[in-house]
Amino acid sequence: MPQVLHPYPDPAAGAEIIANTQIWLERAVIGLNLCPFAKSVFVKKQVRYALSAARTADELLAELASELHRLTDTAPAELDTTLLIHPLAMTDFLDYHFFLAEVDALNRNLGFDGIYQIASLHPQYEFAGSAPDDIANFTNRSPYPTLHLLRESSIDRAVAAFPDAASIFERNIETMENLGHAGWKKLWLA
Repeated sequence: MPQVLHPYPDPAAGAEIIANTQIWLERAVIGLNLCPFAKSVFVKKQVRYALSAARTADELLAELASELHRLTDTAPAELDTTLLIHPLAMTDFLDYHFFLAEVDALNRNLGFDGIYQIASLHPQYEFAGSAPDDIANFTNRSPYPTLHLLRESSIDRAVAAFPDAASIFERNIETMENLGHAGWKKLWLA
């Protein structure tokens, strides 16, 4: 699927944001196998990179609603998942963290609960009770604040095909601990 950009103030910067997100997806998410389901949709070009110019929570929620409807109106074989990248809104992780309750409420209010799941990714992602520099946090750290829209049916199929899907979280933490901060930094040198 071709990259689709929302109106963005600086088209060159927008293209760079999309490119950086794709590199992160290839090197970290797929390369480190943090999500064993990502490679298939990536290879089939079923990932939409939606770049948002939203600056407020309300603007971002409106774009999220639009992207959820786009998923509904598009066959999974054409579009399976969307990365809604929003580098101008919710840049502070604490604000983002509290904003996720509004995201879940919107998903429910639109009648999409059980149809779509929205995963959270952020450059400052921090699991509850962890230190900011804990390498485990990097399993959910993306180059820019991002909402990952997933079809529940696709998750169900992927989980059925993946032995011991419940162990993914623990395995990811082990991967990051083995990689360490130096290894994470090396991913971005190429």
